[in-house]
Amino acid sequence: MGATKSDLFTEKQNQLADIAKVLGHPARIAIVQYLLEVNACIGGEIVDHIPLAQPTISRHLKELKSVGLIKGTIEGTSISYCIDGERWKEIQSLFNGLFDAYQLGDTCC
Repeated sequence: MGATKSDLFTEKQNQLADIAKVLGHPARIAIVQYLLEVNACIGGEIVDHIPLAQPTISRHLKELKSVGLIKGTIEGTSISYCIDGERWKEIQSLFNGLFDAYQLGDTCC
């Protein structure tokens, strides 16, 4: 979406769209699932579990960091990644708000 059109929508709508866009790639979902499983890891370990090259993994990590889903801590020459728990709850609340707005009814369309 062009920058000139995003101002037509609420901050929450733009934020949800940004997060959904980042999560819209299966490699990023796999990275998040891996981090949820192991709780934290060195970036190089992700390459051993996701069938992509290290530079590609790095680009995906950068995208996940851009919306705050993950955070990284420098440890010597490596970076340790983990889920940002506080941001995770914020994102969960945003999506729950969207999904909870649906009212199951007898008719549709």
